[in-house]
Amino acid sequence: MIENFAGNRGAVETLERMLREERIPHTILLDGPEGVGKATLARRFAALLVGGADRIERDDLSLPHNVEVLLEREKLPSDKRAGDPFYLATHPDFVTFCPDGPLRQISIEQVRMLKERAQYGPLRGARRVFLVDSVDRAHEHAANSLLKILEEPPPYLTLILTAENPYDLLPTIRSRSVPIRLGRLAEEEMREFARSRGLAQSERRIALACGSPGLAVTVDLEAYDRRRESMRALLESAAGRQPFAAWAQYSEKLAAARSEKLEPYLKVLYVLLEDVVHLREGAGPVRNPDIREPLAKLAQTVPFEWLRAAVEKTDRLVQSLRRNIQKNIALDSLVLELRAVIRAS
Repeated sequence: MIENFAGNRGAVETLERMLREERIPHTILLDGPEGVGKATLARRFAALLVGGADRIERDDLSLPHNVEVLLEREKLPSDKRAGDPFYLATHPDFVTFCPDGPLRQISIEQVRMLKERAQYGPLRGARRVFLVDSVDRAHEHAANSLLKILEEPPPYLTLILTAENPYDLLPTIRSRSVPIRLGRLAEEEMREFARSRGLAQSERRIALACGSPGLAVTVDLEAYDRRRESMRALLESAAGRQPFAAWAQYSEKLAAARSEKLEPYLKVLYVLLEDVVHLREGAGPVRNPDIREPLAKLAQTVPFEWLRAAVEKTDRLVQSLRRNIQKNIALDSLVLELRAVIRAS
């Protein structure tokens, strides 16, 4: 059955039961936090349906070659990407569609390609499997177009969708899918996973991953520390503990680094805010124990209203990521808005 998969035995057993009973839904929705193994589990399940596990695993989007291809595609003009929709199909009966382009969205052109390829029957067995990874990042038109094939799928096709937040999907997509939730791994499960992978600096990786084995493997600690330094400067200035000029030097560096995206900085900002909340309330783990003291001082300084505003405004920035916003201007605005909260409190 499904082997070499870390944690989430309930989800694994649900899929294995489908196989034993030969009751495979047309559409399965695997949802859960980033890095808990949604796409990995989808590939392992697909391999049991269509065979060729080795070939299917070559479509892992975290493999260096696939990462490089996606980065190169970000440099293409939008019309060239539209004319050549991205998908992976190392196995003839397994196809992966994933977010593409600088905004990392699933495009209408990709969904049209999916619908076109869905017309062809299996080449080897009795079934084809299409993985739509991060379907919650589909463009609005793409999501509406995808709905049509969910309503009338070919009898030989199994669609596996993955999403971090299923409630970002159209209700009609959710209602036509069999949902399977994947959760974060317990600390001991993470330690066992880290030992099995021989991860360097495992304790730090486990702390930052917060129960997501994929993040424990892929986190670039050097890049994380660089981004953390910037986001710490942002919080210190936003809390009024440092002048705006102290943040401005980091903002200028961000503006100059054109290849840097805003999203990884916001993820680091969320981690820091979570630590500040835990330190303020005296409950919950601290994921950055090496800077516990300065974070504790910040936690003692800011009122709860400031923390709530910081989270809400960061949420709004995340929602705007699908638009082509300038990261330094967006973060400058965040700092100024939060400084205003401090002045008003």
